[in-house]
Amino acid sequence: MGKVKTHQKLPTNWNEREILRKKGQFWTPGWVADAMVAYVSENTDLIFDPATGRGAFYEALLQINKPDISFYGTDIDNEVLTDRIYCREKCFVEERDFIKNPPQRKFKAIVANPPYIRHHRIDEETKYFLKQLSLSITGHSIDGRAGYHIYFLIQALNLLEQDGKLAFIMPADTCEGKFAVNLWKWISEKFCIECVITFDEKATPFPNVDTNAIVFLIKNSKPVARLNWIKASQANSTDLFNFITSNFIKQKFETITVINRELIEGISTGFSRPQQIHNGFRFHLYDFANVMRGIATGSNEFFFLTAQQVHDLEIPKDLLKRAIGRTRDATQNILTLKDIEDLERLNRPTYLLSISSQDILPKSVLNYLKTGEKIGLPIRSLIQQRKPWYKMEKREVPPLLFAYLGRRNTRFIKNDAKVLPLTGFLCIYPIYNDKEFTDKLWQALNHPDTLENLKLVGKSYGSGAIKVEPGNLSRLSIPEHIVTQFNLIRPYITKEGQLEIFREE
Repeated sequence: MGKVKTHQKLPTNWNEREILRKKGQFWTPGWVADAMVAYVSENTDLIFDPATGRGAFYEALLQINKPDISFYGTDIDNEVLTDRIYCREKCFVEERDFIKNPPQRKFKAIVANPPYIRHHRIDEETKYFLKQLSLSITGHSIDGRAGYHIYFLIQALNLLEQDGKLAFIMPADTCEGKFAVNLWKWISEKFCIECVITFDEKATPFPNVDTNAIVFLIKNSKPVARLNWIKASQANSTDLFNFITSNFIKQKFETITVINRELIEGISTGFSRPQQIHNGFRFHLYDFANVMRGIATGSNEFFFLTAQQVHDLEIPKDLLKRAIGRTRDATQNILTLKDIEDLERLNRPTYLLSISSQDILPKSVLNYLKTGEKIGLPIRSLIQQRKPWYKMEKREVPPLLFAYLGRRNTRFIKNDAKVLPLTGFLCIYPIYNDKEFTDKLWQALNHPDTLENLKLVGKSYGSGAIKVEPGNLSRLSIPEHIVTQFNLIRPYITKEGQLEIFREE
């Protein structure tokens, strides 16, 4: 094994990267690329990169000094393929669509940072093609919310030779999305998952990008029951490279933590999350509250208004509800009426146009609705399901709010302002509506031990952001000592007239 040399810095112009985001291109940093290439470069004379981009993995191959290994790369972006780095012997790159026109051969070594293109950027014709591709390779169709990168992984595994090795760097949703169960069932039954590498916020390979990265090292050999799970805590360290080139011999490292983890547990918990050695929690949020998403207006710019707009449009107050839309507008863990008034002074929207089908509308409102019709609101996918199209969803004011996607530690907000939340928040309705119980539940949910469990039910993004869907938030585990500390259990009377303390599932 050759020594790792110091990389030249890859381009870090973030404006340029944002342009490339539309193509799903994010460059892999050298210290990660070195480790990935080191894994696949054993016992091969060729490394294949199906999304070669600017050549981060080819550069890594040059850095680890393996002159006998050739490199073959494909990409749909011809511009990047003209880079000077590719003008070398034993290097061949071509413009090729790896998904729709893959090479007609298998490979001993495959390494990639596949394009990160989320499902809503994929057109329907391509989605159908991807569904058929997954069906033909895995025997199962993948949920339509899978991004393009998932199909790169499936296609690459299908082209991996017996005993060949694959190293892919992927977003964490690879283990957390709706499609994850079927995907990893297929992978774990067909391949050996040797190692999974995760990254602390301080060591993220893609700073300033809402992507929590994870690296998979997979071998096309008989599956095994355990794998190495790594947490890297410092960027630009050689510890990751040294561990992989030692053939996963556990040593004492300063910047990585290595855990020998059960495969079944890893798939169940999600490889992007730390292992769970307990046998489950007794209590969950659904024991103490109901969860719903916030109001989906279909067009916040039309239905969510500032005080000035309300005045100018002459909207009657009985057609308005006080509301909050953005999570960053709720800066503290208690939302007060003063906070809403402060937003109003900043000319932020705080009024929701909330019309029911029974409301008699004045001329001023009818005129405003006509402007909505002129810009095509009635035919928008969500709005066209309403009759009439301007009828707004209804919610009771939730005593507690949850920031749907955020980076801060405090995610549960007491709604003392009594406002309705839009879809930036989830609504939490405690099973008991008295203030004492609500306050105790709020404190229990904001306890660090409870907040730590958010990662078990949410999707992780860059910079510590976690996104939690309503159904998953209901399953948030609340540690038993927290339930006891805040006295959340109340007696109740059964149908048979018996006094019980708590109904267990």
